[in-house]
Amino acid sequence: MITSAQNNKVKQWNKLKKKKDRQQLQQFLIEGFHLVQEAVKSEWNLKEVIVEDGVEVPDWLPNCPLTTVSSHVFKAISDTQTPQGIAGVVEIKQQALQSYNKLLLVDAVQDPGNLGTIIRTADAADFDGVVLGEGTVDMYNEKVIRATQGSLFHLPILQENLSETIHFLKQKDVSVWASTLEGAEDYHTLTVPDRVALVVGNEGAGIQPDVLEVSDHKVTIPIFGKAESLNVSIATGILIYHLAITPNQ
Repeated sequence: MITSAQNNKVKQWNKLKKKKDRQQLQQFLIEGFHLVQEAVKSEWNLKEVIVEDGVEVPDWLPNCPLTTVSSHVFKAISDTQTPQGIAGVVEIKQQALQSYNKLLLVDAVQDPGNLGTIIRTADAADFDGVVLGEGTVDMYNEKVIRATQGSLFHLPILQENLSETIHFLKQKDVSVWASTLEGAEDYHTLTVPDRVALVVGNEGAGIQPDVLEVSDHKVTIPIFGKAESLNVSIATGILIYHLAITPNQ
């Protein structure tokens, strides 16, 4: 059992809290029974499981390296106020889009909670994948992972240049809708195509001009009260579900 927070393994786990180290090691850290189980169920490669001393090891854990640590050490690696006493090191999986019917493109969304909620909503609406553009918070950030509630294991999530992605999608006959406030059409007035990609933008600046320029339609959600705009995760949820449940015409 590891009892010192200065142990080399503990230092290695804490490195995974930094994006550059996650990229270098091609691994990320998850915490809690639900997230560890979702990683196992989704067949992501669980490199190691970390269990706090006294916490019962679940019978669904695969045969992988398991390290027991003291409560003091677990708190040193934990990112939650009330740790459940289990964490895992997961190998980053190289992903690719398998279908192009319903996609979400995320342009420079920087709040981890917003991004995690957006990914979770896309998963719930059975979207085919999510593409994260430059300037978007890292999908393996611990707060993003926690907000997804395991959804990052359920659908392809790629990090790509959005302008290039849009040009590629247009070759696949995908219509691109960009969510914006200026010069946009009410989303209700448009026919939902067979293949569509929704672009959502930064919390303050919105979608970058070069991305807006190559989109097929600029769409907006009507505001009936005095609020100037909707939170990006709320607006994304409204549009995602509209695209998911509206019959193609």
